[in-house]
Amino acid sequence: MDSEHGLRFNICSLESSYLPNSSVPDLEKRVKECISMELSYSCRFWGTHVSSTSFESSLAKEVEAFFDGERLLWWLEALALMKGIGGSTVTLLSTIDWFSGHTEFTHASDAARDTLRFIRTFASTILRSTPHLYLSALPFAPTQSRMFRKFAAKFPCTPRIVAGHVENWPQMEKIIHANDKVRSVAMSPDGKRIACGLNDDTIQVWDIEIGEALYAPLQGHTSLVASVAFSPDGHRIVSGSGDNTVRVWDAKTGKALGSPLQGHTGYVWSVAISPDGKRIVSGSDDKTIRVWDMEICEAFGAPLQGHTAAVWCVAISPDGKRIMSGSDDKTIRMWNMETCEAFGAPLRGHTDRVRCVAISPDGKRIVSGSYDNTIWVWGMETGEALGAPLQGHTGYVMSVAIMSDGNRIVSGSSDQTVRVWDAKTGVVLGSPLQGHTSWVYSVTISPDRNRIVSGSNDKTIRVWDTDTFTGKVSVAALQSHTGSVNSVAISPDGHSIVSGSDDKTVRVWDMETGKALVAPLKGHTGSVESVAISSDGKNIVSGSADKTIRMWNVETGDASNVFEGHTDWVRSVAISLDRNHIVSGSDDREIRVWHIGTGEARLLIGHSGWIRSVTISSDGNRIVSGSHDRTIQVWDMGTGQASSAPLNGHTSLVLSVAISPDVCRIVSCSRDMTIRVWDMGTGELLGAPLQGHTGDVNTVAIYPDGNRIVSGSNDKTVRIWDMQTGEGVGAPFRGHSRPVRSVAISPDGKHIVSGSEDKTIRVWDINFLNRHQPLELPALCFSSELTHALHSASSFLQDSKTSAPSGPDEKGWVVGPKGRLLLWIPLALYSSNMYAPGTKLVIPNNALQLDLSRVAHGTSWHKCRAQ
Repeated sequence: MDSEHGLRFNICSLESSYLPNSSVPDLEKRVKECISMELSYSCRFWGTHVSSTSFESSLAKEVEAFFDGERLLWWLEALALMKGIGGSTVTLLSTIDWFSGHTEFTHASDAARDTLRFIRTFASTILRSTPHLYLSALPFAPTQSRMFRKFAAKFPCTPRIVAGHVENWPQMEKIIHANDKVRSVAMSPDGKRIACGLNDDTIQVWDIEIGEALYAPLQGHTSLVASVAFSPDGHRIVSGSGDNTVRVWDAKTGKALGSPLQGHTGYVWSVAISPDGKRIVSGSDDKTIRVWDMEICEAFGAPLQGHTAAVWCVAISPDGKRIMSGSDDKTIRMWNMETCEAFGAPLRGHTDRVRCVAISPDGKRIVSGSYDNTIWVWGMETGEALGAPLQGHTGYVMSVAIMSDGNRIVSGSSDQTVRVWDAKTGVVLGSPLQGHTSWVYSVTISPDRNRIVSGSNDKTIRVWDTDTFTGKVSVAALQSHTGSVNSVAISPDGHSIVSGSDDKTVRVWDMETGKALVAPLKGHTGSVESVAISSDGKNIVSGSADKTIRMWNVETGDASNVFEGHTDWVRSVAISLDRNHIVSGSDDREIRVWHIGTGEARLLIGHSGWIRSVTISSDGNRIVSGSHDRTIQVWDMGTGQASSAPLNGHTSLVLSVAISPDVCRIVSCSRDMTIRVWDMGTGELLGAPLQGHTGDVNTVAIYPDGNRIVSGSNDKTVRIWDMQTGEGVGAPFRGHSRPVRSVAISPDGKHIVSGSEDKTIRVWDINFLNRHQPLELPALCFSSELTHALHSASSFLQDSKTSAPSGPDEKGWVVGPKGRLLLWIPLALYSSNMYAPGTKLVIPNNALQLDLSRVAHGTSWHKCRAQ
């Protein structure tokens, strides 16, 4: 594979990095012309030849030299163009085995391992557009990875990560994007394929190494596919569905085998296959379990009856003699496979639905997970619980699996995490595996125990590398919310930010560094919807979905008061300047004014819809509220009476209100995508509605001098408006990847803080708008430094009228007009949150900053390599 006669950079002379391989003209013809049959054979099978040869130092040195040179990259390039990069993993694994026991070549063995991880992370990207081996894969590899250390400097004209570059390969290896919500995942016995059952009634099968679908989705079910399983020989896939049927499929072709297995009269929630591959067991909403003959596709014996509610899960013992089932009736039952009769008493202990069961490889233990958030381990023979329940999940336990050596249990939960437990001690190992953004419905483990696969309602399958399981909590995980940031406030001295989140916590951050100043304030049992800070900065008030208001001491982090009385979510809270009163608005349609000293509350009733926002005037005399009834109401703080008729004008829900410092104006925003300014005294609308946002306007705030308004929207932007003219000031601040839920302005008027559903808080430099007009802003910049903007961006955007991408899409690609591919960011390694022009700080501080000023892209991409 000498480069002179074969492998070389850009071997097929690809003209543009913007194109996916599928759009390259005559690519197949180019591959045949540029990659000879001899070279093709060498690329695909050199590892087979090496591994079949007796170990020799001279050959080992040649292999070592191969890993040390650029030929390694050119080999991957050639394989990708031949659509054979998946085979490289076989080559590398056999090479690692060949080096085993030869410590003098540890360097080469480590190089092969690092290359293997590189391929497993980046294969799908290189397959989609091969120039991105150099433009995306290499620059985004961890700094301590051998691939980055060895080769990144040889390609200077590629993206440079100036902040947020990860050091080591993380636990998450890759993210596979399914067509719909993932209900179930299963792995083939050889560990090479993943099958998943989806909400869209289909099954998808994936190559685990490259993350690509092996064929079109399997179609036939007419309702969601709740469960999938591979036969022991890997030749068949069995599925259970909400259409009340079980189906059998050819795992190689994806074709349906025979007719659907019919008999259940309710959803089939779970399927399992016997170790000999001859029988299928299914559990259903109809409270029964059925056994089927795999070969003739007919029921074996009568339905197994005994559960008094839906059967959610079934498992078969390794000897094929027993069936375990879990049910809505909170019990686990054991059945004889041959006689189809129950034996022994039901296993009782869970206090809610038993959602999942698994049996240890030695057949001696049963593991169950429940909607009571716990995992239990039971003795197979005794039916007794072995030790205390495993506790740690904060949501339903949806799935459990046991490693092939029986030493570890893996669980997936509605709390969006995957956890690994010591099967003997019940102790959780390390920190939860985080990344999913919705319920984890299913987990499975590779036969070699090296990978965990999880499937989620977020429409992704994630592959986790157990070799990198360190058990350490990342700094980013400690210093971040794990749910939507619903509310932000700034301390009176401007030094700290307070935030409330769906993760049920209140946090306090340093405004300059973004570091957490105190431990998370915990106590709420529901999402924190609103936060406010007292005028002396010593107390925080929070309102929650748990229907309570809490007051916290900033220094100690203790809750000094809990105010109870609302009968539904508390959406908004405010504190009077004299620190004597708290005002709260709730979904119970009531506003309450609480006396902080006595805890007594006065009710303000008048709205006919949920109260989304309350605020108190700076003179302490008035309260203003905004409601789902589309109105704004002004109240007298002293009497609790409405001081005027409701302010009508918005055509949809009023989501936020603010009062100007001089108490002359009210600003409101709505789901109707507008902001309105009202005269406090007359209640009249001042000027036309402020329009520009393209989504719900969730939040408004007013500058300390009263001259400008700040707004945040579902369109992911923060905007500034002139209070007098109603005109937008400068370009919108773009950077959040999800809706903006809350904004606040620093006391000196120099910074805006925004909280978003993307779980981040951003601090924006208002002076940035004063220094730069919209037309001066670079077309594409993922950094706080404008000098890091993309060089020659016009060739990428081609003067398109559509706005430049503000970050990667859901799969990690930064895509321009007409599908042009600029770069791919591995979301398994990095947050999708990028720095943007005007960004001063992002919390957590793991956001990416990229220097794109030297990137060779488009038709110049081949210049990325040092000449």
